[in-house]
Amino acid sequence: SNIKAETYDHEKFRRLIDINVTGSFLTAQAVGNQMIKSGKGGSIINIASMSGSVVNYPQEQSCYNASKAAVVQLTKSLAAEWARYGIRVNSISPGYMDTALNRVPALDAQKKIWVDHTPQKRLGAVDDLNGLCVYLASGASAFMTGNNCLIDGSYTCW
Repeated sequence: SNIKAETYDHEKFRRLIDINVTGSFLTAQAVGNQMIKSGKGGSIINIASMSGSVVNYPQEQSCYNASKAAVVQLTKSLAAEWARYGIRVNSISPGYMDTALNRVPALDAQKKIWVDHTPQKRLGAVDDLNGLCVYLASGASAFMTGNNCLIDGSYTCW
């Protein structure tokens, strides 16, 4: 989604919002309704991105950033609305991750910049998210709701 805002296609933007925001909402709504009906509460974990908290460098991706910021705010709003039902809603915001999407030669120069700007000097591994997922899904986080958990090798600390 490295496209300048002034040239971003309207339909492409709508699709991005549909996937990241509408998809997150509809999934949370369906799960939340089942949790409310059961009376047992539970935990919902949304996937946002550090891009919802900071402007990434060097790529231009204002539309993607806005969509992920919306997921963060949706998480907080649902947490406040559903706390009375014992439903906890949190989000995970990964930083730059070593995934198949990023393993293309066209991104090599950008990946070097990402690593250089990350205090841990590496991209995150998908497995780096596992412990946080388990924590947020478990009773160990019983008093934690409405949080956006950045897991980014300290990229956003700069």
